[in-house]
Amino acid sequence: MAELPLVIDLDGTLLRADMLHEASLRFAKRSPWRVASLFGWLARGKAYLKEQLARQTPFEVEHLPYNPQVIELIAQHRSRGTPVVLATATHRLLAEKIAAHLQVFDRVFATEHDCNLGAKAKRDLLVREYGEKGFDYAGNAHADLFVWASANRAYVVQPHSGVERRARALGNVARVFRSDDSPLKNWLKALRLHQWLKNLLLFVPLFAAHLADDPKQLTQVVVAFFLFGLCASSVYILNDLLDIDDDRRHPRKCTRPFAAGKLSIQAGLLVFPVLLAAAFVGAWLLLPPLFGVAMLAYYLLTLAYSLGLKRVMAVDVITLGLLYTLRIIAGAFALGLQPTFWMLAFSLFIFLSLALIKRYAELREARELGKTGQASGRGYFPADLEMISSIGTTSGYLSVLVLALYIQEISHTALYRYPVIIWLACPLLLFWVSRTWFLTHRGLMHDDPVVFAAKDRISLITGALFALVFWLAA
Repeated sequence: MAELPLVIDLDGTLLRADMLHEASLRFAKRSPWRVASLFGWLARGKAYLKEQLARQTPFEVEHLPYNPQVIELIAQHRSRGTPVVLATATHRLLAEKIAAHLQVFDRVFATEHDCNLGAKAKRDLLVREYGEKGFDYAGNAHADLFVWASANRAYVVQPHSGVERRARALGNVARVFRSDDSPLKNWLKALRLHQWLKNLLLFVPLFAAHLADDPKQLTQVVVAFFLFGLCASSVYILNDLLDIDDDRRHPRKCTRPFAAGKLSIQAGLLVFPVLLAAAFVGAWLLLPPLFGVAMLAYYLLTLAYSLGLKRVMAVDVITLGLLYTLRIIAGAFALGLQPTFWMLAFSLFIFLSLALIKRYAELREARELGKTGQASGRGYFPADLEMISSIGTTSGYLSVLVLALYIQEISHTALYRYPVIIWLACPLLLFWVSRTWFLTHRGLMHDDPVVFAAKDRISLITGALFALVFWLAA
């Protein structure tokens, strides 16, 4: 007896993604001034919307997050000579690109013309082609229940809530494929809580102004730290959504929850504005207005970075340096203080050096992988490594010079009792900048130097000694 054909759904089944959401996001990113067109296309029908998106949105289908469990299921059936069919509500233009890439499908049924091939329409088509109970079907969502009801065997793939129970009630479930991923773990990863370490920079003005022993001022900065963290997490989610294509091409970033399809684009679009609103409402209610202004500047600059500045040579690293510096400015504003010239100058140079370390690490990795062309989504080539290193080390040493000039300036003030002791901070900073760049050249640097420093024992000891010097001087 011939094997019944195995019919595979695409969105959420073969792919850990929804192609309509993927295409809409890409279109909005590439042509934000045309977003209103989406609603006009939708008014002419969902099939028309999908067709326009498919025609106007380029896709590199080889980088999409395919579900390995479904790929294995297909391979098992093909080894037995079973016909395998792709049936999807995604438009045919995209469906056929995916089929051509995978080379595992005998036929492709997809949305085209005025027919949106979802739910009942898909079931009716498959029944016409293969007969009632004349095919097996792999799906994942409530819409697939209609198809499973007419299928011989049902394969349920990482089902949405309540779908598995209703599918089993049909009595033909052959196998359920579950995900080992923890939603909570994925959300914690997407929020990048470890990146909140950068927000410790908000405490710098508190210590620089010798206000750490004031409970009220300390509370202000703690509140600012958490609110800025919410804003930053909102930005990280939005940035991951906007960078989803670049991340999928990256050897490590491809595991980020949105790039890997572990969290949906739709969920990200719902969560990031909630976090952002919580951050700004909290700032408006609890902190001075200028803190909210600094946080807004951080948000807008980060958005500009994600949308285009990160692709512009030199502008990208200067922007990253400014984003670090804005954290210190926000910390000062949370206390009702104005950041000093010395603090801003030092911050800009040291953080520019760190930003260049990040770029150097990325490009060095690309060169080791044999890539000679322009880095994906960046304005640099591996051949730029020497120049990046030169500018980065120079910037780091300029921050030491600014620190030295600051020490000379405060030697005539009463801010520190023993300002001469602060000179010890200069060799410490020289050592740390030099060592960090040596490690970067050796390929031992994480592409985010702030996270690296927070985990590196020598960096932590150096930071503790640096703080001790200022404490002794006070």
